[in-house]
Amino acid sequence: MEVGIEDCLHIEFEYNRSKYHLNDVIVGKIYFILVRIKIKHMELSILKRETTGSGANTYNENEQIGRYEIMDGAPVRGESIPIRLFLSAYDLTPTMKDVNKKFSVRYYLNLVLVDEDDRRYFKQQEITIWRKSPDSLISPNRGVAALGKD
Repeated sequence: MEVGIEDCLHIEFEYNRSKYHLNDVIVGKIYFILVRIKIKHMELSILKRETTGSGANTYNENEQIGRYEIMDGAPVRGESIPIRLFLSAYDLTPTMKDVNKKFSVRYYLNLVLVDEDDRRYFKQQEITIWRKSPDSLISPNRGVAALGKD
């Protein structure tokens, strides 16, 4: 994900993938390529967007699941900041897209930069949260056959 203001700011936010298990860890780095504005701080948040209904009766609800201030003060060109965000700390549900064309739950990583004049620059990137299906989990009866009757 790239965030930038022409000839003033260029940042690259690199993270390992776009699909995560409910108990996964988002690992990444933020690289400052060009910095010509005074940044006060930067934060990373997880947003949950639920959509219900269809057509004119669509209702959207946004919720900020978690927010972290990952930098305080002005960065310099060439600096990088490592990111490690544990998803197991949150009560997340899997991503659901257009269930019966009436319901969706989507998650976004939101990177926000605030400058000295309190202007906010942000970039959102959708991520997919998944969980294993019950069929793929280990059966509680597995291994019983080895202990069977002789």
